[in-house]
Amino acid sequence: MERANILVSGGIGCGKSFVLEAFNALGIPSYDADSRAKGLYDTDSALLAAVVDSAGEDVLSSDGRLDRRMLASKIFASPELRARIEALVHPAVMRDFARWRDEQDCPLAIMESAILLEHPELLADMDWKLVVTAPMEVRMKRIAARDNATGEQIAARMASQWSDERRVALADFVIENDGIQAILPQIIVFLKQIKFIR
Repeated sequence: MERANILVSGGIGCGKSFVLEAFNALGIPSYDADSRAKGLYDTDSALLAAVVDSAGEDVLSSDGRLDRRMLASKIFASPELRARIEALVHPAVMRDFARWRDEQDCPLAIMESAILLEHPELLADMDWKLVVTAPMEVRMKRIAARDNATGEQIAARMASQWSDERRVALADFVIENDGIQAILPQIIVFLKQIKFIR
């Protein structure tokens, strides 16, 4: 098999991390786009400068690092600013993924991102799109336990993301992580489907 990339996506609380652990246990490496994006603010000086230029000097803390809370509050208040920041961050993440990908020996590699499906212009390097789903009540219980969040807070976060139905419409394969169906057999079916294993 030639080198190929899998996008793993899904809404908050669907259990993407659990699914990725199963892939990792099979020797397939994964790249967490959302956490790497946060890290790039500290390591990519050109990105940080562009973000400050767009959002204002007050998103810098006294030590010259990004004040993430200040940036988040500004983005939350302005969809236009959010779009401008995303237009800077997403290409930087894709460049970082490409560098990371070159260091991997496995022919398969995963990019995990909650939002990449929403940006078709960034999907050129993804060979398969895998979506993780779970029933709404299961997702809400997971988020409440993990984040100690209220039902209202969870509902607001979910409302800001695409629905499972919208993601599934773009998926090449779906893994149901409802806490009942085993994950590994579903992954094996997917890996056979893409001819990674026989």
